[in-house]
Amino acid sequence: MREECEMNIGEIARRAGVSRSTVSYALSGKRTISEETKRRIQAVIEELDYRPNAAARALKEGRTRTLGLVIPPASLRLTDTQLGIVADVVEAAARVDLDVLLSPCASRHDRSFERMVSGRRVDGVIAMEIRLEDERVTRLRQTGLPFVTIGHTADPQGTCWVDLDYATVVARCVDHLADLGHRHLALINRSAELVASGYGPARRASAGFLDATTRRGVSGVDLSCADDPAAGRACLERLRAEHPDVTAIVTINETALPGVQRALDEEGVAVPRDLSLTGVVARRWAENFRPSLTAVDVPVEMGRHAVELLLERIAVPEAPSRHLLLTPPISLRASTGPAPARR
Repeated sequence: MREECEMNIGEIARRAGVSRSTVSYALSGKRTISEETKRRIQAVIEELDYRPNAAARALKEGRTRTLGLVIPPASLRLTDTQLGIVADVVEAAARVDLDVLLSPCASRHDRSFERMVSGRRVDGVIAMEIRLEDERVTRLRQTGLPFVTIGHTADPQGTCWVDLDYATVVARCVDHLADLGHRHLALINRSAELVASGYGPARRASAGFLDATTRRGVSGVDLSCADDPAAGRACLERLRAEHPDVTAIVTINETALPGVQRALDEEGVAVPRDLSLTGVVARRWAENFRPSLTAVDVPVEMGRHAVELLLERIAVPEAPSRHLLLTPPISLRASTGPAPARR
């Protein structure tokens, strides 16, 4: 690994017409380099698509070798997807000998968040669960601390981020159901509080669902549901009572799925003969559902991608901001089938 990194730096130095040490100084900030030389080195880096081996070797000397990870507050139980992403961040950081400091917070006024971003306790920050208008992102911009978000604001210009394209993948779920002949669909979304707060996945799922049902000429009802099994059970019961024509459901609320399962069992609803289900959830939830859930499996690899983007940002702060918008395919399993014949 060290040899690969050294060879890459040597190639950059050769093409830029400078010494290896000059490239190292440009990456690490250890010494002042002229703007012209920096631009020449950066041009070569972009030409080679150079990613320093875990870019951590280019961290400035004297840094903490610790990354900050902003997670939902303790009052909100982490979903399987969120836990998977946290684990992926920690594992990716460990592979390059970096520690991760967790800060559970929902706003910029949280004490642990402010200590993290103002006390220089970390070299950079990854923030999860982003709102369309997120004051934490505003605060991070103010500090000048390198940061990456998992999720993105309504105006992410100039920031680095990785996200799942909820609007597109939910629309694909609608298309899948419409292709099977379903004409009356429902979206089981996240909680009303999250939707009202501008939580990105919930808002984008709603938009994708509305756009797709309109485009396909099918009816759609968008239901908010709290993140727990009891709420999932109540939501399914309400849906069946108030919208009996619905023959297919899309959901992004994995934590509600056990309650949905219980309500289906209690009402004797056969999946997919009587009702088809699909959604955007962690793979574990999809595979444990009965029958297994046709779904877009949320890629927990977003954690690793976020670490890679952050290390690049730390190593070369002047580099153009980058983002990664993921659109994984639907994994076809057993929970979707043709629309039932009209009674």
